[in-house]
Amino acid sequence: MPELHQPLLRVRDLHAWYGESHILHGMNFDVHKGEVVTLLGRNGVGKTTTMRAIMGIVRARKGSIVYDGHETIDLPSERIARLGIAYVPEERGIFSSLNVRENLLLPPVVKPGGLSLDEIYELFPVLRERSSSQGTKLSGGEQQMLAIARILRTGAELLLLDEPTEGLAPVIVQQIGRILRTLKSKGFTILLVEQNFHFAATVADRHYVVEHGQVVDMIENDQIAANKNKLEAYLGV
Repeated sequence: MPELHQPLLRVRDLHAWYGESHILHGMNFDVHKGEVVTLLGRNGVGKTTTMRAIMGIVRARKGSIVYDGHETIDLPSERIARLGIAYVPEERGIFSSLNVRENLLLPPVVKPGGLSLDEIYELFPVLRERSSSQGTKLSGGEQQMLAIARILRTGAELLLLDEPTEGLAPVIVQQIGRILRTLKSKGFTILLVEQNFHFAATVADRHYVVEHGQVVDMIENDQIAANKNKLEAYLGV
């Protein structure tokens, strides 16, 4: 992609630690407005830590994370969220004591431009049907849809999604793919952690391959087929 404008998210020389463990060793990548970009890699290479560092959840970090022109490396999580970044962790974080509608209404609106409840229900019809169901009564796929849906009210423009298809049935994975393509068409920017590059190829524009806490390759989506053997070697599939 030509550098006609600054990326919405620019990560440079990002390092992060959990205690004494040095996890990220100089991550470098860009995400442009309106793109879907994946971080691909095996378990334990630092993909989730990258998401958590962008969000400010990992506080032991250094380097540069610029979002929409704002340097965020020294900001706390709540300030980062108010700039317009939202995070869906792999564990989803559904409040089991609340019903679907209450879960949807819980996150605060941080910026104008978020979707209304009716728009969310239009995008996720199953959540309208299950609006009175407790979080614990939802299937894994329904919980994943709820986790994505509830950040769409907030006004966030950059969505960080960690393994949204993990453990889901193929028919649900297809639904998640359709939802992500619709969100892209609505102007959302998405950074996606994935191990399944076959799924990633159905939604993403570009893929960054992560090994040992660093980006080691970038593959345009239309080059996936030509790089299939190399990707399989990176991912150990």
